[in-house]
Formats: sequence, structure tokens, C-alpha cells
Amino acid sequence: MTGFGQEDVRGQAQGQVRDQAHSQVRSHVRGGEPHGRQGRSRPEGSAVALSEAYDTALLDLDGVVYFAGGDAIPYAVEALGTARAGGMHLAYVTNNALRTPDAVAAHLTDLGVPAEAGDVITSAQAVARLIADEVPPGSRILVIGGEGLRVALRERGLVPVESADDDPVAVVQGYGGPELPWGRFAEASYAVGRGLPWYASNTDLTIPGVRGVGPGNGAAVEVVRIATGAEPKVAGKPLPPMHRETVLRTGARRPLVVGDRLDTDIEGAFNGGVDSLLVLTGVTDVARLLAAVPEHRPTYVAADLRGLLAAQPEVTEGADGSFGCGGWTAAVSGGALVLDGTGDGLDPLDGVRALCAAAWTDAGAGACGLDAGKALGRLGEAGRAR
Repeated sequence: MTGFGQEDVRGQAQGQVRDQAHSQVRSHVRGGEPHGRQGRSRPEGSAVALSEAYDTALLDLDGVVYFAGGDAIPYAVEALGTARAGGMHLAYVTNNALRTPDAVAAHLTDLGVPAEAGDVITSAQAVARLIADEVPPGSRILVIGGEGLRVALRERGLVPVESADDDPVAVVQGYGGPELPWGRFAEASYAVGRGLPWYASNTDLTIPGVRGVGPGNGAAVEVVRIATGAEPKVAGKPLPPMHRETVLRTGARRPLVVGDRLDTDIEGAFNGGVDSLLVLTGVTDVARLLAAVPEHRPTYVAADLRGLLAAQPEVTEGADGSFGCGGWTAAVSGGALVLDGTGDGLDPLDGVRALCAAAWTDAGAGACGLDAGKALGRLGEAGRAR
């Protein structure tokens, strides 16, 4: 056990406080009922800081805590330290299969975020469990990726090998970093072409870095898919094997998924029936957020991890069908999203929340296709004025 979700350790009184806070958060859900597969039509509000309302933060890493294994994202270290000091448990759930939990924990600690290997859950661990459930113990597995995959396979009693000629019974592919040789994709293709079952840790097409956004494991998986015509079994977010791995390793009772990707972090939370916080420090911009389909709509939106420490403003609906938040009003007019703001010191993020409500309500069960150009320009003006 890593200590996550151990309410007896933290005390009955603290658990009661969090239960009350959680009830306050849920009271902001319109009608007080779950959104179901239809998804939400607006971001929700919270009367208390999210770090008080949820017992565990399930944090993505790349684009949320740090840049692709490098430097910490601004405000991340301070925000996580404050959340932990207030009693929130922190678990790090990443689709990046390159590094081992030990290496990730050491990196986090070096950045100023104390962590242990047991605090880290990776897609390498999820895919290793998936493979171990389907092949005999001691089986040889061809590895296309980094050390994180090899360590995870060994933990499950499997034997990593490097060649399609080493008698593997399956192939597993995970992110291998920018230096992974092209020949590794050929090796995977040879084995898959011989009929071996093929597994992928995740299919994120991109990965954010300090210099920009680069190709992720999903792009590498596409190379093998094109060469072989095969389809891999995938373990990572947003699919059930990763959710299962996370639940088994954390024991969280009221988790909050925190991520930067709509198609992995937020969809994974939707599939698992838990709340989510999208931070705008990674690959998702406001335009993509406005166009989100129901399963990609987060419960909350924040600029960065400081959002964990804040109450979340409620978005209200006007009699004319417009939506307001923090002095901003968003509506649909003439096939476009429109945004107006009144008052001094407008927070652009409140404008984003109001726009989300207008866009998601108009889209219903689909994706919003309204022109958002002028509304986004208005947000940019407000941001420059702050």
C-alpha cells in the first residue's frame, strides 16, 4: 500500500470534513444528478478549494507538473506542496512509459515535489499487467521502448527481449524517447507480421516539451500499424486497464483527475466516472476545449495547478440563454460565440468558463462548430490588460 485513501490513518474527523466539502462541490451539479454519457453542459463550481473537496489528486505529469521529463511547469511545485500540506494525497498517473517509477519519483523530488516510487502509476505498469493476464508466466516479450517497460514486465514475471528472433510470444510498444532508433519499429513490424499479439502502453500522438510539441508513442504506433495492418491492445489512458491499475495502486475514495489532454486524462476520468480538472499548461488550448465532445469536457478548468488550491466559480445561465461567470457573459449569436465583459480586473479564465457553457450547451451531444475567433480575441485582450 502507498498510503493513498487510508482514511483510518488520516483520522475520522478529517474524513468527515472532506465528506462535507465533497457534498458542497456536488451541490453545484445542476439538478444534483450525474451527467451520464451525455456529458456536462458547463464547467462546475466548487464552494471550497478542490484540494479540500477531494482526497486524492491523480496527476498527469507531462504538460501538468513538468515539461516532458524536464523542468517544472511554473507554479506546479508550490501548488502541489500546499495541497499536500493541507492533507491531499498526490499520485502521479502518466501515459509516458519511458521511465521507471523510481526515476520519475527521483525527478519529482529533485524538482521540489517529494515523491516515492509507489506514488507513480505508469502506462508501462498497466500494459504489463494486461499482458501478464493473457500469457503464461515467464513468457518472452519483445520490447519496443524504454527502461520503464522492461522493469514493469519483470515485475510481472515476464522476460523482455530485443529481437523478433528471440522467440517472443508478444510485442509491447511504449514511448522510447526522441532517440529511439527507427529500426525498433521495423523489429516490431517483423514480429507483428508473424502473427504475434501486439500491445501498446498508450496512443498519445503528441508529447509536450520545453521546445514545443513532439511526436508521442501514438505516432510510433501508427508506423507499425501502417506497416502491418494490425491493431494493438492498448492499456493507457483513457482505457480501462489504466483506470484499473490506478485504483489498485492508490485506493483513492474521492479522486480528482488532473491533466492537460482531453482525449486521455479527461476522457479517462469520464470513463471512470470521476471528476476532472483540465490545466491549460500542456497540449490543450481554449479553442480545442470549446469544441470538446461530451466525454472530453472537464469538470473544472484552471490555468495551472494553482487551480487545486482555489474554489471554482459557478457558471450561471441567464433568462436569455446566455451564460455568465465573473463579470463575463457568453452567448451564441449569428452562428458564432460572442463574449462580453464588464468591470475591472476581469479574469480571462472566467471568460473561458462562460464560453465553455455556451459552446457545450449549443453542441449538446456533439462538438461545437461555432466560430469562436472574435470571442477568443476578446479573451486575449483581457489577458494583456491584466
